[in-house]
Amino acid sequence: MRGLTQHHKLAAFTPVKKQLRYSFSWWLRGNTKYKRERLSSVSTLQPCFPFREILLSYLGSFLGIAALAYLTADSGYPLIVAPFGATAVLLFAVPDSPLAQPRNVIGGSFISALVCVTLVQLFGGEPWVMALAVATAIKLMQLTKTLHPPGGAIALLGVMSQASWNFLWTPVLLGSTIIVLCTVIFHNLVPGRSYPKHWF
Repeated sequence: MRGLTQHHKLAAFTPVKKQLRYSFSWWLRGNTKYKRERLSSVSTLQPCFPFREILLSYLGSFLGIAALAYLTADSGYPLIVAPFGATAVLLFAVPDSPLAQPRNVIGGSFISALVCVTLVQLFGGEPWVMALAVATAIKLMQLTKTLHPPGGAIALLGVMSQASWNFLWTPVLLGSTIIVLCTVIFHNLVPGRSYPKHWF
């Protein structure tokens, strides 16, 4: 480009600048459209709860966990409230879920407790027993069609607590029955709501 004036040099680079500007604009428009589509797909995939539903879920879960906490306070397993907190999310926020029906809540919790107590009696509370308890509980819940996600936490907690046989009855069986009964009463007292979809 020897011999070209400053004006000619700028003129030579003008098409390149235009191309770069066009490429950037095209990328920006495409990226903005992609982000908009992603946000739109996320909003349709995630559940949207009306304010009334949020308020009812708040009240119901508070009453259910409060009743459960007081009734199981002397069970010797205070941390059992943690997996029942997860159960409350299902029962009061998504009560129509197949995983939130009484068969799943009571059956899945009891099976998980039975698994962890049996393994504790056989092998103790070693870390590998924790893994075995959770994996076995999941498999048995699947086979018996009583899958309940907090059951995995019950199995883990039972091994960590070196649970004895009374863990089956109090707090697990008693606690899961209480929270199901609280859910039945609460949902059927509120107009426009019903629970359960099925018992067995």
